[in-house]
Amino acid sequence: MQHILKCHEIIKTDFVRGENCFLYDTEGKQYVDFESGIWCTALGHNNPRIRLAIESQLKQIIHLGTRYPNNLCEEAAKAVLDIVGIENGKCTFLSSGSEAVEFGVQAIRRITGKPLLLTFQNSFLGSYGSAGNKQLTEWFLLDWNSCTHTNIDNRLEKIPFEKIGGFVFEPGGSGISFVHFPPAPLIHSIVGKIRQMGGLVLVNEVTAGMGRTGKWFGFQHYDIQPDIVALGKGLGNGYPISAVAMSLEVAENLENSGFHYAQSHQNDPLGCATAKEVITVFHEGNWVEKGNELGNFFLNELRRLAQKHAAIKEARGRGMLLGLEFQPHDRITAASMYRALLEKGFLVGYYYPVGNILRFDPALTMEKENVLRLIECLDHILEEAALY
Repeated sequence: MQHILKCHEIIKTDFVRGENCFLYDTEGKQYVDFESGIWCTALGHNNPRIRLAIESQLKQIIHLGTRYPNNLCEEAAKAVLDIVGIENGKCTFLSSGSEAVEFGVQAIRRITGKPLLLTFQNSFLGSYGSAGNKQLTEWFLLDWNSCTHTNIDNRLEKIPFEKIGGFVFEPGGSGISFVHFPPAPLIHSIVGKIRQMGGLVLVNEVTAGMGRTGKWFGFQHYDIQPDIVALGKGLGNGYPISAVAMSLEVAENLENSGFHYAQSHQNDPLGCATAKEVITVFHEGNWVEKGNELGNFFLNELRRLAQKHAAIKEARGRGMLLGLEFQPHDRITAASMYRALLEKGFLVGYYYPVGNILRFDPALTMEKENVLRLIECLDHILEEAALY
């Protein structure tokens, strides 16, 4: 990759084909993808239904100017609003999850006029903009790990809610790798105080949404209804489309504020056709429920592995978002396990050495036999490592 800018670590460059949960390289070697691309292919690589929908739309029209959205955009918006539980709301379709979150952040700032937003310290939120930078002049960052059932009120007393226009909640397991989920009482307390002060709640469902945590969306584990929801990744099953869904009240306030936003691929028919078909396939295949069932099985197998091997500190997860944390060890680390699994034909998530965690977020269409193959491989690698 001589002419590709190295913005991050590049591991392998010869994958040429994907089918459901498998990738194949130029030598024909098969790899089981337990990352679903980069959390995107929730319904598997090269899903036949979604591929056909894209091919069909390609023969009609791919792109329209921002002033000319066609009816596919309206149909996709209705489908998105239905699954996020916002009745009579409004949507706009964009190109990436980071863009969707930043759009929601700027919408809150425009509507409330307040100087700060609240999020958790280890939230990822996005790759750029205010959401990506999280400057302390614009954000109050709360370390929820120090919050307990007995000190929630005391911790929240230190937050200047009168200056905060909204809470940006990322329910996908603490950033992108740690697979830690904040307690429901804390979320309820924060949402209550935000709304008491006239603020708004934006939920970043880019990684947690589309069935990833065993429900349609991560916020549904907390019995809250956000004002704004940012979607991405799984919404396009690998096609680059994201969405911002908001309540009618928020949408009208934003429109009446004179807010304007336009980008080249906003509400494009190809992306909208893709998102609409993805949601349809989710419904017809009952994939949220099936994914949750397989995720529970997967987590039980990881916990069984943790009981057997002292090198494992903890197995945890929700639905098909799972993590395996390792104890401090000279030879057995998340990094060494990642490399060993890659050699054996398994792609898993490993990002932060300080976390010492492997993350698994496979497609909801993953078959149980492949989970068992991974568990068997992990077991074998750990047994061998323990001998030396």
